[in-house]
Amino acid sequence: MSTPSTTHRSAETRDRDQASARDRVRRVSTETKASFKTTEFFAYLAVVIGLLIAGNAVEANEGGADYFAADKVWLYVTLLTIGYMVSRGLAKAGSREPYDDNR
Repeated sequence: MSTPSTTHRSAETRDRDQASARDRVRRVSTETKASFKTTEFFAYLAVVIGLLIAGNAVEANEGGADYFAADKVWLYVTLLTIGYMVSRGLAKAGSREPYDDNR
């Protein structure tokens, strides 16, 4: 007689464990935050926009040399882009952002 009650109790325990496993939220992770959610992305955009505005606004006197010519502006934008890409690569190299599966 003790065998059926032990089996019955085991089944109840098993059902309860399965129910609690279904109720738990599964934790997963991404490599990093999405790039548009980072402060460095907005700083990058602000500096690029500032460079483009400055490159357009700074002009030399009539007939003089242009001190902040388009080639310098695009060189600085390119260097900023390379720096941003390197920083994102370093961020992806070893960090993880956990999130819940039910989002």
